[in-house]
This record gives sequence, structure tokens and C-alpha cells, in this order.
Amino acid sequence: MKNKITRILSIALPLLLGVFLIIYAYNQFSEKELSEIQRSFKTADYLYVGVALFVGFTGYVARAYRWKYTLEHMGYTAPFAVKFSAVCITYLMNITIPRSGEVSRALVLKRYADVPFDKGFGTIISERVIDLFLLIFCLGLTISLQFSALKDYLSENVPYEKLLFYGVIALILFTASVLFYMYSRMAWLQKLKIKISGLVEGVLSVFKMRNKWPFLILSVYIWVTYVVMFYITVFALPETAGLSFNVVMLAFVVGSIAITFSNGGFGVFPFAVAKLLENYGITYAAGTAFGWIMWASQTGLVIILGGLSFLMLPLLFRKK
Repeated sequence: MKNKITRILSIALPLLLGVFLIIYAYNQFSEKELSEIQRSFKTADYLYVGVALFVGFTGYVARAYRWKYTLEHMGYTAPFAVKFSAVCITYLMNITIPRSGEVSRALVLKRYADVPFDKGFGTIISERVIDLFLLIFCLGLTISLQFSALKDYLSENVPYEKLLFYGVIALILFTASVLFYMYSRMAWLQKLKIKISGLVEGVLSVFKMRNKWPFLILSVYIWVTYVVMFYITVFALPETAGLSFNVVMLAFVVGSIAITFSNGGFGVFPFAVAKLLENYGITYAAGTAFGWIMWASQTGLVIILGGLSFLMLPLLFRKK
């Protein structure tokens, strides 16, 4: 019962946060600003949005193709259609149930390509490690380009005292967990260690595999598509078309972080991006319109590709 409640809260609380921010933002607008947002939606140049989505689609393809290198290193193969569908389903699951996508992806691979769950999940974790490094690189690049602006934004929107408090608590809990894992001899923990060894093999595979350079090049390309999608979409609105690349990078990093706070960034992404762009002369209404266009277009792509993947996989691989 406790686990069920925890699971429900993990889904409901981020969603409620998004709903709260939508209501909060809506109540801040005057009738004139609401009309401006509606006009922005109607007059936006959706050709740029379409081009951005195509770039994003190539990133999906690259992520699916990249997966073959870690799988081959561990002695497994999977049809490209299975890998691509699993990637699409990952994105779809993450906007419905936070952090469930990676598990779903490994389950799809197990069902339709007979790859053991722990091995497949290990390769996914190895990808996430690389993705984390690239996110940190983007963050470092953004800080170097917009250090003063980022400092002002964080000082106004992030409670440093609470962040420090929770950081210390997290560090204490992490240290205690590591010590318990290292020295405990409980039976269930020994079984868990066997499972984790399979995950570790997958994580280390990226550093040991023969084709690590194509893997890394594709990883960089995937993150380039994220940035390019964001940059192209700014031209959809005349108010944001004049933004510099430095500002776009800053908005991209803030948006990437905002996505983690609710189901696929629902409510949080447009709010965070709009508040940031307000510091660069973009009205809150125009920034909100841009944030929603950006979020809705990407979410729409996820829903379409993920939904088609759910439908097509059983038809293409009936024997499985």
C-alpha cells in the first residue's frame, strides 16, 4: 500500500506543480496580454517549427542507431525498428510517468529482441552517463557565455539556503547507502549485487567497446539537435527572432532543467523559459507563447512517434 501511494504521488505531484504554474501564470496576465498570446499562436511561422521537429526526428534516429554499438559490444543485436520504437516509447512514457521511460525501453528490447533486461538497461544507463556529461558541458559553455546573466537569474529564482540544506541531507543519505551496500551481508542485498553487476557491465561497455568513437560522435550530434531545435524555433515569432545564440543556449539549459520538475516539463517549461527571456527584453506574454509553442511541438512529436511505436511493434513482430 505504501509503495502504491508513493508511486501515485511521484506522478501526481509533478503534474500538480505544472497545473499550479499554468494557473499562476494565467492569473498574472491582463486581457491585453492574453490577446497577445493568442495572436502569437495564430501568427507564428510554423514552417520553422516543422523544420525544428524534423531536426529533432533525426536526433531520435541517431539515438536509436547509437544504441547498436553498446548492444554489439555485449554480444546482442536488435532490429532498427525495435530500437527506434523503444526510443520513442521512452520519451512517451517519461511525459506520462516520470523516469519510467528507461525501464520501458529495456522491457521493449527484452520482449522484441530477446535482450536480457539487466543487460539492456545497463546499456541505457551508459548512454545516460554520456548524456549527463554532455549536459554538464552545455551548462559549462552557457555559464562561460552568460555568467553574469545566469547569476542574476539564479539569485532571483533559486533558494540557495534550501538547496544547500537538501544537498547536505542528500550527501549524508548517499554516503550511508554506499556504506550499507559495501558492508552489509543481507541475502536480498547479495541478490541485488548480482543484478547490479549486469548493469555495471552495460555502463562500462561504452568505454571498452571497439566502436566508441562513432558512439561518441552520435552522442554529440544528438545534443546538437536539441540545441538546433531550440534555436530554429525562436524564429517562429518576431519577438524572439532577434535573440542571440548565447541567450538561446541559456534558455535551452534552463528549459532542460525545468523539464525534470514535472511530467515532461508540463507547465514548468513555458514558465521558466518565459521568466528567463523577460530578462532580455522579451515580454512575458511573448515568452510564454514561445515556451508553449516549443513545448507543445516537441510533446506532440513524442506523442505521435510513441503512439505509433506502441501500435506498430506488435504488428511488425507478431512472433515475439
